[in-house]
Order: sequence, then C-alpha cells, then structure tokens
Amino acid sequence: MPHFRPISVCLLSLFAFTAQTSSLRGQTSDGGTDDATTRFGTIDAAVADEWAALVLGAIDTEFPNKLSLVYVDADQIKTPQENFPAFYGCFDWHSSVHGHWLLARLLRTHPTMQTAPTIRTALAAHLTQENIQRETEFFRRDEHKTFERMYGWAWYLRLVLELDRWDDAEAQIWRENLRPLETLFVERITAYLPLLTFPIRTGQHTDTGFALGQILDYARAMQLEPLEQLVIDRAGAFYRNDVDYPVQYEPSGHDFFSSGWNEADLMRRVMPTAAFVRWLEKFVPDVAVQLSDGTIAPVHVSDLTDGKLVHLAGLNLNRAWCLRSVANALPDDHRLRQPMLDSAAKHLAAGLAYVNSGHYEGDHWLATFGLYALTQASEGTQASENGHE
Repeated sequence: MPHFRPISVCLLSLFAFTAQTSSLRGQTSDGGTDDATTRFGTIDAAVADEWAALVLGAIDTEFPNKLSLVYVDADQIKTPQENFPAFYGCFDWHSSVHGHWLLARLLRTHPTMQTAPTIRTALAAHLTQENIQRETEFFRRDEHKTFERMYGWAWYLRLVLELDRWDDAEAQIWRENLRPLETLFVERITAYLPLLTFPIRTGQHTDTGFALGQILDYARAMQLEPLEQLVIDRAGAFYRNDVDYPVQYEPSGHDFFSSGWNEADLMRRVMPTAAFVRWLEKFVPDVAVQLSDGTIAPVHVSDLTDGKLVHLAGLNLNRAWCLRSVANALPDDHRLRQPMLDSAAKHLAAGLAYVNSGHYEGDHWLATFGLYALTQASEGTQASENGHE
C-alpha cells in the first residue's frame, strides 16, 4: 500500500482516539475503533484551518479536471474556467461546489480561524454575480440539462442554504448572487422528478436518495411547499414499499455512497417516527446482526492514488452521517439506536483518517464529506408527527 501520511495530531486529539490508532490510519481492513465516543457536532479550529487550506488550494486548481460534457459544435470546447468561472477547480464541478460549501460553513462557524480572511477573499472572488450568471447561461443550454443531475444540483442548493442562514452582510451578497442558477436548478428538478420512473440506486453521484434528501432540506428551509410535496411524493413512490434491502451487496468496488443508507436517511426526513420505525424494520430486518457480524463495517482503501478506489474513504463518512441520523430518528429506547450510533462512530473515525492524505485524488473532496459527517448538516430535519404517511 502506498505511504499514507497520518492525519494531524490536532485531529487525533479532537476525537480522543484510543490506542488502536493503526486502524484509523487505514492500515487494517476494519478501519474502526472500539471507542464509540467519537464526537459528532464539533470540529477543532486547527482542523478547520487544515481542511480549509486543502479546499482553498483546490478551488483554484484548474487541472487536472474531469469534464463530462456534451458538445454540439466545436465552438463549445473551452477550458474549465471558461465554462465555469466560479466552480472550475477541485477536479470537477460538483467537488468545487461542495468545496465552496465547506469554506462557507467553516467561515460561518469559525469566524476567527486563521484562514478566515483568505476564505472570505476566495468566496468573494468566486461567487460574483457575473460568474454565476455565466454558469447559469451554460446550464441553461438544452444539451447541458442533464449535466450534474442531480448530485451537483443538490450540493449547490446545500451551498445556498449555508449562505441563506448566515447573518453576514457579505455572505448575503453571495447568497443573492447564487439565485439565477438556484432558480434554474429548481425548475429543472421540478420538471425532472415527475419523469423519473424509477429511482437510481448506486453508490456514486447519481444516487436518487441522496439528492432527494438534500433537495427536501432546501425546500423546507426556503418554504417551497410545492417542491417539498413533490419530493415527498416521489420518495414515497420510490421507496415506501421497499423491504429486505440487500445490505450484504454493499459496497461495490468504488462506492462513496451507501444507496441503502441514503434511502433510510431520506425516509427519516419524510415519515413520522412511528411510521419510520415500521418501515426501517421491514427495510433492513436483519440489521442488528449485520451491524455486529462485519456486514456493515468500515472499509479499507487499498490505493490512495486511485481516484476511484479512494471513493471508499467517502463511503465510510457517508455511512457515518446516515447511520447517526437514522439512529437519532428512532425512539431513545429502540434496540437499534445504540448499535447504529456505535457503528456511525467507527465509520467516522475510519473515514476521517483518510482526509488530507497528501494525494489529490482524495484531497480535493474528502474534507467536505468529513465536515458534513461531523457537523451533521441535515440532522434535525425530521418529518413532523403530523407529517406525511
């Protein structure tokens, strides 16, 4: 296995990891720790600076870059920055968007961090009215209507949410600048979801469950009731009758998502507690055993320099936030609550060990998943007890 630079001492101290640190450095396949006290909900200022520095270096790194575009004529062939003056770095468009989300969230929650002035300057340079308008014109073209559908769109709406809730004069300017592309994505989502006959179940970008969860959070925060109802209706049509999910088939070789746990994380947003408990027990009827027999366990990355294989580090973090959010949607005395919380802590520890590895294949995006998992960005967006059955 290639050399892996351990994560900084400050991160280790933040989470009070036990003596089993070798498993947290990606040296064993279990990737976990018996210490279930790993703390969600906080991030040390030194770690915040470390992760911000990773993203600040990436958002202005134009190459290497992956452009998955449809061209209808030669005149459309342009550099990433010519196409995307705001979100051209970080290897691909969606990674740049969620990198900007990380910077905004860290600046909002850690305003005195060392990198705060640099973050503010970078956001002001990228999130201009002109830049977003140019990107909106790009996305508006008919041949680009499927570009970044719906993963990148969902992360863009998450960035909108982060700026919308921030009582900061400059942040509110950035938020207003985002509106044209935000409006276009809402229009595209509203047109697309009624046409989506089946959900996309995959461990990568196009997974429907992840996107719907993000879109639902956005719709509720923005009080867009028609969009909220559309997502709830599609979630019900896609997933309400799911039973016996094949947990043992996950993950595939280069997943960064668990499609099954993304689905559960969506449904806990949609269903009142009692209905969700009934649904979950049918959806994963053997999960109590699977949480303890190794079926659901942190996974090991065999090659940090392989851009696909390093996806598995993100899978650990995705499982961490899903397992925790699902557990917290259960009653306090539910038999699955504590085993899920324990598993979430182990997945979090395993995933965080791969952040800032020194290899751009993971470094351009993994801090975002780490921050989302740590701060539980969408936790608390449960359905009300009078919500939709």
